[in-house]
Amino acid sequence: MKIYGDVISPFVRMCLVTAHEAGLQGKFEFVKTNVKPDEVNPVLHRLSPVAKVPVLETDHGHGVHDSRVIIEYLVHTSGHTTLLPHDGVKRFRILTLQALAQGGADAAVSLRYEQAARPAEKRWPEFHDRQKQRVLDVVGDLERNWMDVLSGVNVGAICTACMLGYLDFRHDALQWRKAAPNLAAFEKDFAARDSMKAWSL
Repeated sequence: MKIYGDVISPFVRMCLVTAHEAGLQGKFEFVKTNVKPDEVNPVLHRLSPVAKVPVLETDHGHGVHDSRVIIEYLVHTSGHTTLLPHDGVKRFRILTLQALAQGGADAAVSLRYEQAARPAEKRWPEFHDRQKQRVLDVVGDLERNWMDVLSGVNVGAICTACMLGYLDFRHDALQWRKAAPNLAAFEKDFAARDSMKAWSL
């Protein structure tokens, strides 16, 4: 199988780290793929009409998207159920953490586009501020309510670590660690894992 994207994307990195933690090293090919917000990438469009990264191409040539579905596909393919247990209570707690982290990443990417990609005369200050606040609210909620789930290696923890890594890479000015010391400790520990270092920014 192939995973298309760029490791700079937190969503692509979430998939790559999940593949590593699931023991799928050597069983997939990473195809670095550039995308622009105002153009259609023909390679991605062949596999997904949305044509956004990440996209996974199965060994049978089928496209799997978006990152949430890819992550579940990787866990299912590997049989590594500790990353996403079948038990309902644990499973949906982890999936909710995953959704929270991916929502924070989505806001962080939107904030980056607003700051760096959108022409200055077309920028929307209120939208910018709303995305910034979304990111900070996610960080605050993770600090207050999710440290128990973050203590394990699961898809929610993977997505959280990749989201925080993206904040460090693109939004250092937010200084999120000041208000979230427990989350900062989690990020430091998780960033030292082989899977994170293998797919570092």
